[in-house]
Formats: sequence, C-alpha cells, structure tokens
Amino acid sequence: MDTRPITPARLAGSVIAVPPLARNASHSVDTEQNRKLVQYIEQGGVSTLLYGGNAIFYHLRLSEYARILQMLTDVVASSTLVVPAVGPAFGTMMDQAEILQDFDFPTVMLLPQTEVTDSAGIASGVRKFAEAFGKPVVLYLKHDQWLPAETVGKMFRSGLLSWIKYAVVRKDPREDEYLREVLAEVPGEIVVSGIGEQPAIVHMQDFHVGSFTSGCVCVNPSRSMKMLRAIQAEQLDTAQEIRASFEGLEDLRNRINPIRVLHRAVELAEIAETGPITPMLGELSASEVTSIANAALSLKQL
Repeated sequence: MDTRPITPARLAGSVIAVPPLARNASHSVDTEQNRKLVQYIEQGGVSTLLYGGNAIFYHLRLSEYARILQMLTDVVASSTLVVPAVGPAFGTMMDQAEILQDFDFPTVMLLPQTEVTDSAGIASGVRKFAEAFGKPVVLYLKHDQWLPAETVGKMFRSGLLSWIKYAVVRKDPREDEYLREVLAEVPGEIVVSGIGEQPAIVHMQDFHVGSFTSGCVCVNPSRSMKMLRAIQAEQLDTAQEIRASFEGLEDLRNRINPIRVLHRAVELAEIAETGPITPMLGELSASEVTSIANAALSLKQL
C-alpha cells in the first residue's frame, strides 16, 4: 500500500475507484473476493481506491473496522493508495480515529450526513477528528451548501484537508454555483469530481478539478483510465465517446440505486463474487438483475 502523503500529482495520476465490498453468505468480509476485485482494478491501471458509499462504510460494525482495514492493506499492491471512510456519526469516527492509529493510511474520508448536524458543528467535528487522526482528511461535499464555501476554505488553510470529493448532482453540471464558490476558496487541483464519468469532462475542463471518482471503473478500469488521460490531453471527442459507453450502467444506477446496482454489477460481470448486500439496503428484482447483467457485460467487453 502506498503510504506517502497525497499530492495533487498523485490525485491526477489515477481515476479514483470507489469499489463495493465483497462479503460471503454470512455477511463476513470475503478477503479473496475483495483481492480479486482489487487486482482486476489495478490491472486496468487504476492506483487509487476509495472505500466509502459503494462499500457501505456507513453501516460497518465498529467491531469489524480494524479487520477490514487490515484486509485492505493486505490485498492491494505496494503502489496502490487506499482511502477508507469514517463516520458518519461523530462518536463512531472518533472511535475509528483510535483504530486508525495502528495503520498507515495517509488520509481517510469523512462520510457526510445531513441529520442532526449544522455547518458550525460539522466544521468543529472535522477539526476534532483530524486532530485525533493526526493527518489531513478528505472532505466529501455531497449536499448543496452542506458547508459554506468560506468554511471549506478555512479548513483548507488550516491544514485540515487532504482533498475534496465534490459530488453534488446537478441537472446541468455546468451550472453549479456552489462548486464555483468552493473553488474560489481552494485550489482546483485538490478537488475531485465525485459523480463518476458523466460530469467528469465538464468538471475537469470547465472547473479545472484534478481528477474524478468512479464506481463503474470497477467494471472496465482501463477504459475509465483512457477517459481520464483523454481529458487531460484535451482530446475531448475521445473522452466524450468513452463517457457515453458508461451511460448504460450509470443510467441503471441512477434509476434503481447506485450502490445496489454496482454491488451486483461487479458479480454479474464475472469479476468477483460480491455476495449479499449489507442489510439496510435491499436486493434487486429479477428483471433488474437481467438489465444490470446486460449493461455490465457490455461495458466490460469494450
């Protein structure tokens, strides 16, 4: 595992894959199936893995957290950067900060929540966690105006932030005043487009953010990496062609549920057995499974 401090160049060097977490029939984490998935992603040229929403870190048991962190360090290559998530509850993340002291992750991402929070409290909680963790953290901006841009800027200037995952969904990604406000406070090179391939071209070209995260990269990592390189080389026709090839699976994720669809798509594409999904999320219908299988296999074969 790559434990070096994260730089803008490191962020720009790879699509940031956001994989599911494979579990076996008893809901225990399946090391070998996670290894298969990680190795498949790495073989496609991806060197950064973010374990957050798609891995359902929202619902991890605290008693399994250390075991999962150890598994992640064991299954990745020495050149792969792993960013696990913490939270979203404050008490949970503070307990996780203690567990993280036994590992060398260069940063972690704080999962966002909107319930029982306010902007001043979130800012205080991020600071207290970062101080306990001892390193800058990844701020996940998923909800519009979840934190005032000025507050985000103060966090950055205080050295609390490693990078920012920006994932506020817009009907037109070009029209995003919140992103403009955030980028007036922090450099674009530490901001990552956080909603997959579909808005990545606009975010990287128009807003000049550093890279993008993706779930569907788990199905065809080399193609997603080609898209990143095409955007960086300003070969936008090529990037648009590649982006369009991800639409089939992404449309299903948007229509059904992003996490549930990706969890099963990895298995249906015969990449790794992801097993049952974590309770609090439901399984898919037979017709949904058929549609996902067709889209996932088509994407994988490109």
